[in-house]
Amino acid sequence: MDRLQAMRIFVKVAETESFAEAARHLRLSAPAVTRAVAALEELIGARLFVRTTRSVKVTEAGARYLEDCRRILSDITEAEAAAGGIYATPTGTLAVTASALFGPMHVLPIVTEYLDRYPGMRAQTFFVDRPVNIVEEGIDVAVRIGHLPDSGLTAIRVGTVRRVVCGAPAYFERHGVPQTPADLKHHRIAVSTGAWASPEWRFARDQRVTIDPVLQCNTNEAVIATAKAGWGLTRVLHYQIGPALLAGELRIVLADHEEPPLPIHVLHPEGRHAPAKVRAFVDLAVARLRENRFLN
Repeated sequence: MDRLQAMRIFVKVAETESFAEAARHLRLSAPAVTRAVAALEELIGARLFVRTTRSVKVTEAGARYLEDCRRILSDITEAEAAAGGIYATPTGTLAVTASALFGPMHVLPIVTEYLDRYPGMRAQTFFVDRPVNIVEEGIDVAVRIGHLPDSGLTAIRVGTVRRVVCGAPAYFERHGVPQTPADLKHHRIAVSTGAWASPEWRFARDQRVTIDPVLQCNTNEAVIATAKAGWGLTRVLHYQIGPALLAGELRIVLADHEEPPLPIHVLHPEGRHAPAKVRAFVDLAVARLRENRFLN
């Protein structure tokens, strides 16, 4: 027996003072209503109604039980509404993570737009160049660059980024433009020692070049600034130099030799049952990142 359903049936019979009328209101058969009340009476061990050919009245025990049933059903409705509200309206604090440069450039504007849309929300950002376990560290949404391992997380692909070799026009005027990856051995190279750092640069068709950098910097911002100044060449992710490319400060070389681009995903751990604060942010982030000209 579904006890909550039986309680709802009992309340409706008490309110309408009729088994048949209760059945019509609840869209049940009259025998189903009768069986539900009988099952409750057997469970409780007391008569709930006095039945005559003309009326159905609650007994003294039934009157007390009716009051309790109304309170219990009201509490359940209130609890469901409160829980459902979490999934209907964004509330609380949203925690978002992305890499140290990508986050401020392309995720932070989405976070601030989100907060403007939902003034009652709060947000925390974690822009770091290290693996973040979003479940263990309490992160609601992550934006990840690269191929993803198998996991139970929901992942939505929103774009791609390329690894590109770049330099300033002034550098190429002085030192020439490399035509193949092997030509990089004859150029001055600056590299970042960050997350993507590797002495071996890989290119399409299994071409590999071991780089002997003259300058090593601990941030991508530093090597990009060095390249913009015309000092040497560097290799970064395409999105990182988007504004500099538009301004003509940097130029990409060896584009025909690039590896396939890396995917970008928006991840969250709760799938279809994610609360409204997560679903609202994911929807906005997916739309904005897919619109971003530097990520496609």
